[in-house]
Amino acid sequence: MIVVKFLGGAKKSFNSDQLKIDESDIPIRDLLELLLKLKPRDTSDLDFENILIAVNGSDSSAMEGKSTIVRNGDVVSIIPVIHGGSSKKLCFEIEKKQICIFEISGKKNAGATFIDNLRKTYPKIKFQAVSANFILGASHLKKILSLSINAEKNNALLSNKIETDILMRFALTLQISNAINSAGIKPSVNFILITIGNKIFPDSLNHEISLISSDLLSKNNSVFIKKHFDISKKHIDSVYSKTPLEDILVEKASILF
Repeated sequence: MIVVKFLGGAKKSFNSDQLKIDESDIPIRDLLELLLKLKPRDTSDLDFENILIAVNGSDSSAMEGKSTIVRNGDVVSIIPVIHGGSSKKLCFEIEKKQICIFEISGKKNAGATFIDNLRKTYPKIKFQAVSANFILGASHLKKILSLSINAEKNNALLSNKIETDILMRFALTLQISNAINSAGIKPSVNFILITIGNKIFPDSLNHEISLISSDLLSKNNSVFIKKHFDISKKHIDSVYSKTPLEDILVEKASILF
């Protein structure tokens, strides 16, 4: 039996917090097809292409995606990916941590001082800023964050703080100074603000950040990333995947020691 838990708007789509499925050893894609058949007709639609799927608290995109096999006794959580305004916010959950992502324009008056003030105002929330140039897309971002959050859980952080670990994994370096210099905040360069907490964030925080946020992850950074990390076409062609560049970045980030 598989327990499927519904979070956020997914609860309304199924009129329930969870369902118990008498199946096991099936890929996530088959489980989703089954859920579509079980969904009540008179409830709100759920966009199955815009959800985060966690298996026993771990993001499935950091495993085998929709090919991940769900086994007897597993708990699968369905979390809608929330976009605020005009795609200005992305929220999801990893290992019971609530995460929200914003892109901040480098032309706005929101640099390191702004981040420090947020940390003082909201001490229970963790903040990190990463140059938008170093993020390939939402999937890449989620996978790196999953690596850092699981590293914290297993006492295997690259530094003494998860915020620093995140920056180092995006910069693909074990040197904190190098990570700050390459993937940190820079004048006139958009940055991604990462917020991590244990529950839903205060409205005051969402409002404060939304006033200066811009459209999220709208730029294709693949050319910059390949050049910066010296990733050749030959290297990319050797990876048999639909997302070879992303997989190379995640693999490099996962083996930093």
